[in-house]
Amino acid sequence: MTVAIYPGRFDPVTAGHLDIVQRAAKLFERVVVAVFEAPEHDTLFSAEERIALFRDATKTVEGVEVKGFGGLVVDCARAEGAGAIVRGIRMTADFEYEFEMALMNKKLAPDIDVVCLITDIQYQFVRATLLKEVARLGGDITGLAPTNVIAALKERLGR
Repeated sequence: MTVAIYPGRFDPVTAGHLDIVQRAAKLFERVVVAVFEAPEHDTLFSAEERIALFRDATKTVEGVEVKGFGGLVVDCARAEGAGAIVRGIRMTADFEYEFEMALMNKKLAPDIDVVCLITDIQYQFVRATLLKEVARLGGDITGLAPTNVIAALKERLGR
């Protein structure tokens, strides 16, 4: 069975994240969305909330599981029996960062490959940080995140 993990903070999950996980699910038999359990003071949503939001957003995508993790991504990949780490790339700045991380992960785990998928052009500008800022200021984020995430953002931000 071909297994991949798709790690990230996902604070919150965006339409770009969904684009990547849906496409990864076509390439791998099992995709584990690995939500990094970052310190709570660094995120708008708790790890449990981010996991629940991503689970709800992917409930109809076959072969996808959503779990939390802490520590090194390669350790998470090994624990899941994954032979690949999926990453999404939006722009050139993403490429430089992801290239650096891929090299480090290859050093730590030569047996695990990194598979980069280019985010669909309609989501190239969407970042979770930007999404939260626009939502915080009352902007329309329709289509930039799953409906469950938009509702959670409105509730959390009092909009």
